[in-house]
Amino acid sequence: MMKMSRTMKDGFAGYLFLLPALILFLLFIAEPLIVSVFLSFTEYNVITPYRWIGLDNVRQFFHDARLGLMYGNTFKYVLILVPLHMVLGLLLALGVTRKISKRWKYFYRTAFYFPVLVTSAAVAVAWSFLFDSDFGVLNYLLGQLGFDRVPWLQSPRWVYAAVALYSFWKFVGNAFLYYVIGLQNIPETLYEAAEIDGAGPLQSFFRLTLPLLSPTIFFVLVTTLIGATQIFDEPYLITGGGPGDASRSVNMYIYEVAFQSHEMGYASLVSLSLFLIILLVTVLQFRLSRTWVSYHQE
Repeated sequence: MMKMSRTMKDGFAGYLFLLPALILFLLFIAEPLIVSVFLSFTEYNVITPYRWIGLDNVRQFFHDARLGLMYGNTFKYVLILVPLHMVLGLLLALGVTRKISKRWKYFYRTAFYFPVLVTSAAVAVAWSFLFDSDFGVLNYLLGQLGFDRVPWLQSPRWVYAAVALYSFWKFVGNAFLYYVIGLQNIPETLYEAAEIDGAGPLQSFFRLTLPLLSPTIFFVLVTTLIGATQIFDEPYLITGGGPGDASRSVNMYIYEVAFQSHEMGYASLVSLSLFLIILLVTVLQFRLSRTWVSYHQE
């Protein structure tokens, strides 16, 4: 009887610890998700009461040519930003964790992660001046090297490069930090043993570092892919979605439909479609991770 009572007390204490997270989940995830599903079948503009319209928003969704363009733009962002953040973030982390003085390590860690802490809107203004076609620093430097000026924010071809440069500078610190933590958790004795066995730097990297770092790489892949699919700050602050709709993402489209056109019902349906795509891709990543992610160190 005493044992059962103690088990119940432990269970009750566990639920108490979970209660704050459960409340936050219900208020900020579950409840908005349920409301979005409901609003997807209504016409609602915040000002007047909602009106049930059935599948009208669904029909509009499948005939919205502009939405297809937004998804195409978002897919391009994923193809550009995910490899950029993952590969260069890893290279930066490898450079910082090599044998250099602690003072320089602290300096580089701070320098690479500091942009993440800076307000996006503030630095976006500075980057807009850097990308200016006539007076921007980047075009000035290109001119000094003998290259023609680049219409960073005016050309549909170059606008993705502008967003990628800003995104890399601003957010690569996240991937960099995770990689640094993962690399520090690899025992140094394994590298010493590999060196004794005659393994060179490349062999140690591909046969030792990458396999042991695979859980961190997987985490960075999942979070970076979700972030790139939900991209909003970079195109909104740097390009405004232009020129035309060339750089407008699905998240920007949802914002404009909901808060500028006041079509809350249709915006809810589009947001649900984005949520389902992210969910399916994430589940697929977890399934595929079983073939290449190793959580054991031998």
